[in-house]
Amino acid sequence: MRALLTPMSTLQKDFDRIALVSTASPDGAAHNDHYHNFLLRHLPSNCHNVLEIGCGTGGFARRLAERSQHVLALDLSGEMIRIAREQSAQFPNIDFQLADVRDMPFPIASFDCIASIATLHHVPIREILLKMKAALKPGGVLLVLDLFEPAGISDSLLNLLAVPVSTSLRLIHHGRLLPRREVRDAWAAHEVHDLYPTMSEVHALCISVLPGARIKKHLLWRYSIVWEKPG
Repeated sequence: MRALLTPMSTLQKDFDRIALVSTASPDGAAHNDHYHNFLLRHLPSNCHNVLEIGCGTGGFARRLAERSQHVLALDLSGEMIRIAREQSAQFPNIDFQLADVRDMPFPIASFDCIASIATLHHVPIREILLKMKAALKPGGVLLVLDLFEPAGISDSLLNLLAVPVSTSLRLIHHGRLLPRREVRDAWAAHEVHDLYPTMSEVHALCISVLPGARIKKHLLWRYSIVWEKPG
């Protein structure tokens, strides 16, 4: 799906910088936060152990911790993990760890839910989905929210609709129409490294790796995957 991946050391520096210039949460998080409730609706009712890959400053990990016994939350950025720990002192059931998911070993069939938000486009998607699939318990649920590359007229029209919604969310969550200059510069420096799959690529991948997955295109340049492991 991807011909070239950005070195993890570069991504780590990007997100350390973004974390340092963001006063509360990274500006881009408002778009992801908008879909938290959608993802949580698919959380298993009897949820003990949860894994989140790419936790950032811990916003979704805290939501998960309210509905499960234990959350293991991973991120590549030390600054993101530092802020996540500072903001999550009231959640002793979250274990924030600095880790590269590509190298992190997961026990087979050990999690009731595995979630990833805006992270898979940074890693070998097929490889990591297979790793997540193996670590999920039978009957467990895989939740993915990520970004896609627009392709075709329908996606172009969707982009036009997304712009005013994006602006409104930024105003609601950050009290301003544009991020501060240092935040815009940090995100712009990172975005040159981003490469997203098209929706057709996402569908083809899921047919191969996650048969029966429910795939949904969302307004704010996002797509979701919800998959329940058979058994």
